[in-house]
Amino acid sequence: MKGVFKLKEHGTSLKKEVIAGVTAFFSIVYIIAVNGSILQDAGIPLEAGIIATVLSSLIGCVLVAFIANAPLIIVPGMGINALFTYTIVGTMGLDYKEALAAVVVSGILFVIVAFTKLSGIISRAIPSSLKESISVGIGLFIAFIGLQKSGIIVGNPTNFVALGNLASPIVMASIINLIITLFLFLKKVPGNFLISIILGTIVSYLFGLVDFSKTHTSFISFADYKNVFLSADFGNITTIPFWTAAFSLVLVLVFENIGLLHSQVDGMLQAPEKNGKSLKAISISTIVCGLFGTSPSVSTVETAAGITAGGRTGLTSIITGLLFLASLFFMPFIKLVPATAIAPILIIIGGLMLTNIVNIDFTDFTEAFPAFLVIIMIPLTYSIVDGIAFGFIAYPLVKLFTNKKHQLSLSIYIISILFLTNFLLHSIG
Repeated sequence: MKGVFKLKEHGTSLKKEVIAGVTAFFSIVYIIAVNGSILQDAGIPLEAGIIATVLSSLIGCVLVAFIANAPLIIVPGMGINALFTYTIVGTMGLDYKEALAAVVVSGILFVIVAFTKLSGIISRAIPSSLKESISVGIGLFIAFIGLQKSGIIVGNPTNFVALGNLASPIVMASIINLIITLFLFLKKVPGNFLISIILGTIVSYLFGLVDFSKTHTSFISFADYKNVFLSADFGNITTIPFWTAAFSLVLVLVFENIGLLHSQVDGMLQAPEKNGKSLKAISISTIVCGLFGTSPSVSTVETAAGITAGGRTGLTSIITGLLFLASLFFMPFIKLVPATAIAPILIIIGGLMLTNIVNIDFTDFTEAFPAFLVIIMIPLTYSIVDGIAFGFIAYPLVKLFTNKKHQLSLSIYIISILFLTNFLLHSIG
């Protein structure tokens, strides 16, 4: 194992890599419960969603370990799972099996991008203001979903949304759990989100929101998962919504992973030669996710925890992946985690993604306004795709109106026309 990952050449040891792998796992383990909960909103049974999350995380970590020899955490990502559930399934009308097929197709397209020079071309073609605004808009969307799950925000026929009943046990438990989660996060307690889920579940139990009598010690059941595994339905592959879904997934996957890998592999790890290989591994893992029954994987920000702990090679990722597999033994407890323990994590992650707004040039209104549309329309339309569309359609317009057409690329024109065509087809239909 040492020879395969070249530990000495990377200035590390077996002990360091194991510690880094364990550290990385506890920094990201919350994704099992959180992603399972979000997939459940798409119609995937909770237990099946948890199994799909675990298995795809294992394979993603193994792929990046052997293809790139990099200590990355590859798991179903926050943001992209919201796109899968609340936009592709919730708004665009695909069922979860058709959405999984869109994930597979997006994975194939992502592979083409990752294994060619297209990744660089696409990254350079899209204005940075739009790239950053997508992250900010998704962050607001995730926080909005968290506020809804907590009951702090509820639907209102007059104002669309309103403050929930603060005397409700769900709201009170959520607020207490948010305070606990925020404290642990700001204090940088190792495994803060995992600890907050455990404490949040206990708090929710005290409010009568969790029934521990349902806990049993039997091993995980694959009964529901058999109906999700390899269930991708390509029946609507010739329709506009299907390709809009696939295109949207690719757009987010390419931008998000290129940005994350730049900061992690080039920056923290200082190993730019592993960047391209890492992107290839993640692209392959996207196809795996669609086949295994979950939203796509990304290189998560929690990767920083493993690198900071000394992880330098793929052995760190292998350790993390194996711990994901071992987590299946705790399935009875994972299934008990209530929305009141998950919502605070969504709210805080949304807040973290909002920090990208500082990278947008608000002194240039032709950059600021399209970015503003993306940011505000993603949560208000409850659709990541529609929010992105408004920004991409507006961008060439404001540039043309101000005689800045030299700042526009052919790619921007094509993407804008595609989004506009999709809107027109929906209005006609």
